[in-house]
Amino acid sequence: MSIYSIPTLDAFCEGCNTLFSSSGYSRHLATTTNPRCRAILDQADEYMPGVHDQDQPPSAPCFEGDFFGQDYSEHDFGREPGGYQHPTDNNDDEIQDVEIQDDGIQDDEIQDDHLDFDPNEPDWEPEVDEQYQGPPLHDEEHLPSESDNKLFPKSKGNPGAPISSQKGNNEYQASQAQFEHTSARSPYAPFISRLDWEFARWVKLRGPGSTAINELLALDNMAEKLGLSYKNSVELHKITDESLPGRPRFKREEIVVAGESFDIYFRDVIECVRALFRNPEFAAYLVFSPEQHYSDPACHSEHRIYHEMHTGKWWWSTQIALEEKTPGATIIPIIISSDKTQLTLFRGKTAYPVYLTIGNIPKEIRKKPSRQAQILLDYLPTTRLKHITSPTSRRRALANLFHRGMKLMLDPLVEAGKHGLPMRGGDGVLRRCHLLFAAFVGDYPEQLLVTCTKVCPTCDVPRDELGSGDLGEPRDLQAVLEALELVDGPPGEFFAACRGAGIKPIVHPFWEGFPYTNIFRAITPDILHQLYQALIKHLVAWLTNSKAFGPIEVDARCRRMPPNHTTRLFTKGITTLSRVSGQEHRDIARIVMGLIVDLRLLNGHSTTRLLLAVRGMLDFLYLAQYKAHRSTTLGDMDAALRKFHANKNIFVDLGVRARFQLPKLHNAGHYRYSIELFGTTENYNTQTTERLHIDYAKDAYNTSNTRNAFAQMTKWLERYSVTTTL
Repeated sequence: MSIYSIPTLDAFCEGCNTLFSSSGYSRHLATTTNPRCRAILDQADEYMPGVHDQDQPPSAPCFEGDFFGQDYSEHDFGREPGGYQHPTDNNDDEIQDVEIQDDGIQDDEIQDDHLDFDPNEPDWEPEVDEQYQGPPLHDEEHLPSESDNKLFPKSKGNPGAPISSQKGNNEYQASQAQFEHTSARSPYAPFISRLDWEFARWVKLRGPGSTAINELLALDNMAEKLGLSYKNSVELHKITDESLPGRPRFKREEIVVAGESFDIYFRDVIECVRALFRNPEFAAYLVFSPEQHYSDPACHSEHRIYHEMHTGKWWWSTQIALEEKTPGATIIPIIISSDKTQLTLFRGKTAYPVYLTIGNIPKEIRKKPSRQAQILLDYLPTTRLKHITSPTSRRRALANLFHRGMKLMLDPLVEAGKHGLPMRGGDGVLRRCHLLFAAFVGDYPEQLLVTCTKVCPTCDVPRDELGSGDLGEPRDLQAVLEALELVDGPPGEFFAACRGAGIKPIVHPFWEGFPYTNIFRAITPDILHQLYQALIKHLVAWLTNSKAFGPIEVDARCRRMPPNHTTRLFTKGITTLSRVSGQEHRDIARIVMGLIVDLRLLNGHSTTRLLLAVRGMLDFLYLAQYKAHRSTTLGDMDAALRKFHANKNIFVDLGVRARFQLPKLHNAGHYRYSIELFGTTENYNTQTTERLHIDYAKDAYNTSNTRNAFAQMTKWLERYSVTTTL
């Protein structure tokens, strides 16, 4: 009897005298119940050497979770349910990097310098800096945890305290009271049966257009045979619009800027916050008080842990300041995100949605679209104002249009933040809530637009020092507000004051009167656009430049990578990719160090500094995405960024680029400050915004007839929210 064989084309099983293919033979031995075939498998296992030593356990220990918990899904490991799927191009991920000066890399600069490289030269190894050991490894038992020692602020009041001892009705109980007269007849009121409700839900979520529904229900009295309470789409829409609770309705207003009127569709921001705050599905998870978490019982500052938004310094300091004036206040941090997205590929139709969520909801819920913890707040106008011929005047008019629309929508937050509003949560408890603008989530162009700045939205770094790695002084909010107060005076005086304060002359920015808000501190890191779609994109371009490693050798190594379930195979290389998505840059970042670690530079330079620069950038990339941070890990993140800056000039020496005046590289220096203020970067991730565009912009646009699209999109979203929240 043969022990084991691996034929080239087929395999013969001597146990059952059957011919199999190579893969079929392995599956046969693994699943067969024939004793003779099982004997062949057992004999093969005894013949093959084991992978465990005698001192090691014969099997791997069962995974019981780590410091992030045990509630993992396939998404957490970079896999889609049901197996691996190649990522597709996403137009929203393809956002051009905004630089102050020329990137220094042009397609026509790529030459065939790599042809002088002889692969038959003797074996060569890169030089290694023995002094640099990379970021320190963290023992698993010392990694930051999201549930350690806690301290609450010792203030006069009691954050989250109810203002009434009597509990009231939550949203669903209140809506149920409206149908008490019909609920006795049917638990599916205002529908008369489960089939009646399920058919209506299918029409809203999966069904065809109104005309097709009317024709279907008109066939041979279909509505009567199914026992439906409506005979056409008009009657169904009336039930949905008038008899079912849902998210706040959209309103339409007209604003005039630069002599042109624009329609803006928006929801009441107060009602949107109420809808999230009183949702019973979130009641068990809402956070009402700031906390300080430590991994050390002595509560040393170097052991402080940051993860959720309420563990950051902003909520803590703001709560103390608010308690001094109005004890017993409950803070509701408002998180606003915006991003212009393309609706059509060829006709140039765009939408400018603005989303809202609150920091009281944990980040694990906020980042899941299925939990609907984000609300579409409005659609801003997307005009280009082409009738204004001056580029400077056009940019200023567009900025004023943006702030006018945002102010119309968010102006109620001024009084709600100062004096508070009674709000009933999903648990039925009534609290005095102060709605405070906490964070803005957006790409670099939106950050400049919101803060009315020109170079850095957070500090006053000069334009020519962006690539130095040094941070400027924090922007002076008081000086900015004093300059904005001169808007009604002489234009020259107003322009000069704004120039002196380092901002653009915008008429009444939307954040001008917000209490307890510093808009320059509210700007948050952007992992997708700042790191993956900018710095990693640049890093790959520098490494594959013909003056560095060249595209041919790098692509050849990509094609020869062995299959692995943790990495993506780029069978055609990475330099030939176009419209590279954020997911593709994520996959490239996983393998780029392995591709170049033992490559030799084409011009004979040492690779030591280059490898240190790449290592520093990759270390910073992954440290910035920790789900929980400790003060020591934040120090490691800063050290990784400093390591990149200390060795980045290797690209200048190679002639790959002449300067590093990249705004997004400079913004990386502000990551630690933002994490300490608002928690880890998962709390303000633009990838969530990109995902929301599918449901709230692109799908909604596809349901319209493209004429007066936004009026139809908002109506469809109102009906869609009704069927998805019930």
